Amino acid sequence: MNVLFLCTGNSCRSILSEATFNHLAPAGWTALSAGSQPTGVLNAQALALLAAKGIPTAGYFSKSWSDLPLTPDIVITVCGSAAGETCPAYLGPVLRAHWGVEDPSHVVGTPAEIDAAFELAYATLRARIEAFLALPLAQLADDRAALKAELDRIGSIGAPAC
Repeated sequence: MNVLFLCTGNSCRSILSEATFNHLAPAGWTALSAGSQPTGVLNAQALALLAAKGIPTAGYFSKSWSDLPLTPDIVITVCGSAAGETCPAYLGPVLRAHWGVEDPSHVVGTPAEIDAAFELAYATLRARIEAFLALPLAQLADDRAALKAELDRIGSIGAPAC
């Protein structure tokens, strides 16, 4: 199964999601990320955060949803603007869910405040990905309605308390 994490710029949240999912996912599950209007560059702070968490970042790059090597089975939007966009027709009737997370790359403040925003975005996305991977995926693969309901429920999970 292939999961696409979609964001407008494909430089921060969707990359955090893709790399984290691939780091945690069992065999047979793969994540991709893309953007409707990709920036063409990855956010340096997002890459540094992933590296600090022990998550490999080699091979990731900002790309358009038009340049995907395959059609995903599930599309998860991680930003509000991508959630409201019409996905390309070639994605067809894929299962869609929205896991909105505030963009830490837009935070203005002290270095500590910016770091905290990145940590919060990462912790929220990781908690949601872990919840996704904890589902009885083999059972849900044949029940799209139940899987959709679970994905929607997961989208409301916040970052774990410290």
